[in-house]
Amino acid sequence: MCKQSCGFTGHRPAKLPWGENESDGRALALKLRLAAALESAYAEGMRHFICGMAQGCDLYFCEAVLALRRIHPDVELEAAVPCPEQADGWAPEQRRRYRSLLEACDCKTLIQPSYSPDCMKKRNRFIVDHSAMLLAVYDGVTPGGTLQTLSYALRAGHRVVQLDPSDS
Repeated sequence: MCKQSCGFTGHRPAKLPWGENESDGRALALKLRLAAALESAYAEGMRHFICGMAQGCDLYFCEAVLALRRIHPDVELEAAVPCPEQADGWAPEQRRRYRSLLEACDCKTLIQPSYSPDCMKKRNRFIVDHSAMLLAVYDGVTPGGTLQTLSYALRAGHRVVQLDPSDS
């Protein structure tokens, strides 16, 4: 665990109230709250941020960290990529977004060389294991990888900051 690292977990579009419509006011409000949470994490000493690069909130986080890095050049962004095929099935526009964001990351950690049913879980554990703090976009009720990652971080004694996507 790195004392200056902040990891991230969050919902994919299917679990967000606005789905893929990022122009929805709730999505815009979440992105503002995410930026504020990152600024607070920076003020607390976090300089290294780890993103799992999934669709939805992970990409929001990645973009927000890149914006933070423009203000604070000492910010580092690490992409924790579960497998090389992560974005292969995504829509072309989302694949382009993913590749552009991946290229902008300071470092990339490939969790394993090919897809397996548990590679996302391994990626999530890597994020928690290499962070002192976890920022989570979680609605408080939906089961899945975000809840599992959040629970793992809490069991590990990490500080967790949770943002509910439904709050505007």
